[in-house]
Parts: sequence; C-alpha cells; structure tokens
Amino acid sequence: MAEQKTLLKVDGIHVYYGSIHAIKGVSFEVNEGEIVTLIGANGAGKSTTLNTVAGLLKPRAGSISFEGRDITGMSASKVVSLGMALCPEGRRVFQQMTVKENLEMGGYSRQPQEIPASLENVFSRFPRLKEREKQIAGTLSGGEQQMLAMGRALMSKPKLLMLDEPSMGLAPILVEQIFDIVKELNEAGSTILLVEQNAQMALSVADRAYVLGTGRITISGNAAEVLADDRVRAAYLGG
Repeated sequence: MAEQKTLLKVDGIHVYYGSIHAIKGVSFEVNEGEIVTLIGANGAGKSTTLNTVAGLLKPRAGSISFEGRDITGMSASKVVSLGMALCPEGRRVFQQMTVKENLEMGGYSRQPQEIPASLENVFSRFPRLKEREKQIAGTLSGGEQQMLAMGRALMSKPKLLMLDEPSMGLAPILVEQIFDIVKELNEAGSTILLVEQNAQMALSVADRAYVLGTGRITISGNAAEVLADDRVRAAYLGG
C-alpha cells in the first residue's frame, strides 16, 4: 500500500475563550482518504477544535497545516478556498431560502460555470434534496436539513470535509442513514474529519479515532482498538 499523504496536521494547539483554557495542546492528523473521528463527552472541546481548524477561532499557541501549508490563524473564507469545508453543529441552513439556493451558497468559492455539475453531484447523492429543491429549507425535517447542510458543504468540492455532530437530534433510523452517507462519501474519495457524540456510530465508520477529555487528547489509535478500549466502553458506550 502506498504511503498515505498527510492532509491535515494539528500540532499542539491551545485555544481560549476569554480566560477559559478550552483546548490544551491538542495534536492530531488526518491522512488523505481517511475518516478520522474526534469523540468525547459534551464540553470536551470537540467543536472548538473543529472550529479552530476551520478558521472560525484562532489558537493562542500551536500550529495547523493543510497539505503542508501553514494555515494557523487563517480566515475561514481563505480556509474554504484551500479546500476545506465545515458542516457545522446544529446544521445552520439558511431557513428562509430554498434547498437549491442553500446549495448554491455552498458553492460561493467556485467558478459560476462549475456550479451546475456540483449541484447534479449533490442531487445524485441526496435524491431527497432533488425532490425538494424548490422547498424552503426551514420547512424540511431535521434529517433533510442535515442532508442539506452536508450537501452545501460538498458544493465547494472540499479535499477535507469536516462534520460537526451530524447525528445530533436525529431519530436512530436517520442517524444510520447519515452515517451510511458518510461512508459513501468516503468511498467516493472524500477525506472526512468527524466530530461526534455518538461514539459507537463514529467508531464503526472511522479508520482512526482520537478521544478528547476536557481539552486534551486522552486516547488515540485505530478505530477498532479505540472501540475495544475498556475506558472508552465505560465512558461512552455504557459497557
């Protein structure tokens, strides 16, 4: 097997909210073609880590590089233009806009002539969105809004797709659907960094995993090893 290329490298980042030290020296990497998951309890710093990588928060120390290029402290719009897309926690679709308009917003960094092909690609992955392309996004179900948020992130044709709590608030059957889509996206060539509270589901689709505990990485390894770890089972899987 060819040596994997490191796409994202996060090295010793420290992030503060005012005087609160939220992230304390977190380091991890994502190789091309992988699904890597960050799991941990509520408040462990998972979303903060993802938002820092995406350029929405600035680390006070440490570095972040993407394809070998230092992106530490770079603006979120610049990060998107380099090929990273964040599907945020809580979906955050544009409620008053149609499905199609939401998707077009996701392609703002692309050339106008590239948009139709990207739309077709998203509609082929999410047939439900095609059926509802003229529908106002705020009237969609929770599962449909999650699909829309993921589709919108894919419109920028990212090299790295970052998903923040995609299963949050969804019925179990929809959670399975969303994770099937995550697997399909990965099989089709997307590299994915997944932040997820549903540790069982996340570990079942991921290649590698990092466990965050109050701002620090406490356990890391391939996903099967992490899933079998007694500490993880006790803390997150009720076993």
